[in-house]
Amino acid sequence: MARETGRRGFFKEALNQIMQPVAELLDNQVPEYLSAEKPDRGYILRPPGAAPEPEFLETCHRCGNCIKNCPANAILPLQNVQSAIANTPYIDPDEQPCVICDSLACMYVCPSGALKPVYAEDIRIGLAVFNVETCLRTKEVACTYCIDTCPMGEDAIQLTTKGVVEVLASGCTGCGVCQYACPTSPKSIIVEPRLT
Repeated sequence: MARETGRRGFFKEALNQIMQPVAELLDNQVPEYLSAEKPDRGYILRPPGAAPEPEFLETCHRCGNCIKNCPANAILPLQNVQSAIANTPYIDPDEQPCVICDSLACMYVCPSGALKPVYAEDIRIGLAVFNVETCLRTKEVACTYCIDTCPMGEDAIQLTTKGVVEVLASGCTGCGVCQYACPTSPKSIIVEPRLT
């Protein structure tokens, strides 16, 4: 019995020695926006109509149809990442947000069902989160870029009676246009995944 435990321990240690370099390699391949060192961007925003992440990863063919057919060039392939998510489509609002185009082409050209057609007002890529502390309005600058550029208008974002930006979860699609338009650094409004 002691001998069997010794063999198990030997194989367990051998497996750990093999897997450690692999784990380190994968950690080094994860891009900055997926890094734990950057918690505000430690997530991926998927295109409109995306299934929940586990289903999305299992269903997506990595065919690139949504990428090729996006009129705003907002959908990109994930590269230099672990193989489980490599070449899957994502949106980076800092680079180019989804503009909730009239055709909603990405959803209709998806052959696998990873992206499911939904109405424009029902798109939920994420949710815009506003940071009052960095907003120019707190420095007496009458900035309204995030409100003026939102494709969903006052259904998604507006000013309160006190002049503070307010995101309405019921109308926000998480397209990222507000984040893209925000002139502050760091951004005073960013899209994060929805909790529900």
